[in-house]
Amino acid sequence: MHVADTKFDSDDKSLLLIKCRRTHTVWDDQLFITVGISDFERIRELDYYYVDKTGLIKTLLRGEMDQVTLITRPRRFGKTMAMSMLNSFLDIRKDSRELFEGLEISKETAICERWMNQYPTLFLSFKDVDGTTFENAFNFLKFIISEACKQHVYLLDSDEIDEGDKLVFQKLKTCSASMMEIQSCILRITNMLKSYYKKPVILLIDEYDVPIAKASSNGYYKEMLEIMKGLLSTALKDNSSLKFAVITGCLKIAKESIFTGTNNF
Repeated sequence: MHVADTKFDSDDKSLLLIKCRRTHTVWDDQLFITVGISDFERIRELDYYYVDKTGLIKTLLRGEMDQVTLITRPRRFGKTMAMSMLNSFLDIRKDSRELFEGLEISKETAICERWMNQYPTLFLSFKDVDGTTFENAFNFLKFIISEACKQHVYLLDSDEIDEGDKLVFQKLKTCSASMMEIQSCILRITNMLKSYYKKPVILLIDEYDVPIAKASSNGYYKEMLEIMKGLLSTALKDNSSLKFAVITGCLKIAKESIFTGTNNF
């Protein structure tokens, strides 16, 4: 795993303040600044001002990607927004040319031709996994995984997908999966995506450490650590379905790491 030094500081002088493409008919003289929105596509489509951080895409993709890249920054540093941007750029189901029109990355023709909307992409954010008890937090985790499955529900109709995987996927989608099925769910979904698209999968995980941090504050650290170790270890170690993974969080690798099942941590 590579721990990235990529900067996306809010006061970086190299960042450009870009207004979205469309022209307002009523409020042309008003400045539309987003508050509390971290969805890249929504910001671009609703004509909010956007600080161009697409240079991060170039930084990540200009060379040979590490199998896993970890980006650690403090809270409120724009990590979720950056991951949403990456998802929009990479996801094979999308056509993102208009969204990135006029931004820094659009000048990188070779990168856009090779990477833009060329690979199946699984995007998970654990920023909302919280609860005063383990049961509540685990239910939140199951809900987040369920929502991700709903984004890829078309897999259930494919003859390329193993029937056993379809049964477990259906349980994941309905929040009825067992703990073991949750622990192996990212591996299972990436395998299904690779079988469907015949291409390796890009995995984006936002705020990987929030479930552990919240568990530590609420007294169920060991229980959540067991879940997250299994979830991330099976997803990242020897996963032949992965093209690469990008992970964000606040915590750097510690002695008792949830990544202990993977190499080079």
